[in-house]
Amino acid sequence: MQVIISWILRIGVSASMILVFIGGIFFLYRHGNSIPDYRDFKGVPYFIHNTDGIVAGVLNLKGQAIIQLGIVLLIATPVIRVAFSAVGFIIEKDYLYMVISIIVLLIILVSMLSGYAG
Repeated sequence: MQVIISWILRIGVSASMILVFIGGIFFLYRHGNSIPDYRDFKGVPYFIHNTDGIVAGVLNLKGQAIIQLGIVLLIATPVIRVAFSAVGFIIEKDYLYMVISIIVLLIILVSMLSGYAG
């Protein structure tokens, strides 16, 4: 079980790193020669604020959307690990750690849905 969980973490972090690197290459290819105007703050483009925009940006090979997808994957990797641990504890019939894992998942879910982090 521990080996599978370690592979989940390795694959998640490696895939995230590769996506961010590829997104950086696309971003620099398109915007590497542009000179930023620091007089006006433009912020983050709207299309990477939600999942639909990220998916559409990735399909259009926009570097910022690919980078954002890599960051989302990096954030999702430990959550997937906790979910997989809960399933593993159910299979092993270790109910104490199963309950703890499910409580941690519920805390993460409530934090994500409410937007309150502390």
